[in-house]
Amino acid sequence: MLYDLHELQRTFLMPLVSFTGQGSQLFTHPYSPLSYTPVSRHIAATYELMHRLGKAYEKPEWDIDHTVIDGKKIPVEPQSVKERPFCKLIHFKRQEPADRNLPTVLLVAPLSGHHATLLRDTVKSFLPAHEVYITDWIDARMVSLRDGPFHLHDYVNYIRDFLHYLGPGAHVVSVCQPTVPVLGAVSLMAADSDPCLPVSMTLMGGPIDARESPTQVNRLATTQSHSWFENNLIHRVPAKYPGAGRRVYPGFLQHAGFIAMNPDRHMESHYDFYLDLVKGDDDDAESHRRFYDEYNAVLDMPAEFYLDTIDIVFQQHLLPRGCWDVQGERVDPGKIKGVHLLTIEGELDDISGQGQTHAAHELCTAIPAKHKHRYTAAGSGHYGIFSGRRWRNVIYPELAQFIANARPAS
Repeated sequence: MLYDLHELQRTFLMPLVSFTGQGSQLFTHPYSPLSYTPVSRHIAATYELMHRLGKAYEKPEWDIDHTVIDGKKIPVEPQSVKERPFCKLIHFKRQEPADRNLPTVLLVAPLSGHHATLLRDTVKSFLPAHEVYITDWIDARMVSLRDGPFHLHDYVNYIRDFLHYLGPGAHVVSVCQPTVPVLGAVSLMAADSDPCLPVSMTLMGGPIDARESPTQVNRLATTQSHSWFENNLIHRVPAKYPGAGRRVYPGFLQHAGFIAMNPDRHMESHYDFYLDLVKGDDDDAESHRRFYDEYNAVLDMPAEFYLDTIDIVFQQHLLPRGCWDVQGERVDPGKIKGVHLLTIEGELDDISGQGQTHAAHELCTAIPAKHKHRYTAAGSGHYGIFSGRRWRNVIYPELAQFIANARPAS
C-alpha cells in the first residue's frame, strides 16, 4: 500500500515538476524577455530548486567514453559481457592495441540503494592501467517474479560466477556492503581449491565485523527486531513495473533514510545551490546537480537479500563468529591461501566504523603477514575512500601499487 501511495504522489507531482522545469527555463533562456527582469534569477532559482526536489531521478549513465593513457585519449565503451537476472557484468572496453598485458580487476559495487554508477570515479581511476569489470545491479522492481528470489547466498554465487568468467589471475575489489559476500565467495573458492581464486582481494569500508565501533547504521540494525524490518520496510512492487508483486525494500524508503542521517547537511547544500543560481555561479551549481543526480537515483533491493543482510551481518555477526553457512557449506576465511589481502577504511567513516573492515585480517589466518596490508585514509569519510580528490590522489595510488605488487601463488 505504501508503495502505491508513493507512486500516486509522484503522479500528482508530475504537473508541478513540469511547470517548475519550464518556468526555470523561461526565466533563464537568453531569448526570453523575462530572463532580463530584475528578479529573474531569484524566480528561476526557486523554480529549479522546486523542480529538482520534486522530480524522479532515473539511473544515471556511466558517462565514461574515454580514458587517457600516455597523454593520448583512448575511446572506452561500457559493454555488458555477462547477464544474470539481478546483475550485469560490465566491461569497460578500450580501443587500443591488444598487446598491453594489464591486470584484470573486478569491482564489486554495493547493492545498497544507489546504482553502480556511484563508483564512476573509482572506474575512471582504474581504467588507464587495468582491465576493468564491474557488477551493475539491476533495480529489483524491474526483475520479474519468474526469476525467483535473491538471497545473500545468491550474491555470493554471482561473485563466484563472475570470477570464473574472468578466469585465473584476476583481482577483486569490493566497496562497502559487498565486502562480506566477497570474503564469503573467496573463502568458499579457497576451500574448493578453485583455480579461479583471485590473486588479490581488496575490502573497502565494509562491515566484516559490525561489532567493532558501531555506527548509527549498526545501532539501527540491532535495536529493532528482524520482524520489525520485515513488517515496516518491505513492500510489494506495484503493477506498473515488470517486477510487479515482488517483495522489495523500496528505493524511496532507503533514500529517506540517507537524508535522515544528515538532514542539516542536505538542507544547507540545497540552500547553497539556490544562492549559486542567484549569483550565477554555474560551476558550483553544476557540481550540485551532478552530485544529487547520482545521490537521488536509488533502486529497490530484493527483500530476501536485505533481510538476510540484517540478520547475518548486523544482528548475528555470523561471519566473524565463524558460524556462516552458505547453502550448507561453512564460510571459513582461514582457508584462504595464496591471495593478497588489502583492507581500506576511512578515518571519519560514519557508516562502517573503525576496525570493521580491518577485522578481515584476524579471520584470514592462513595468509602470511607479508601479503596482508591495512590502510586507514586520514580525514576520509565513507564516500571519500572511493571517490573524490582524496581517492584519486592518495588512496587509489596505494591500491594500484598493492595490485601491481601482488603475484599469483606459485
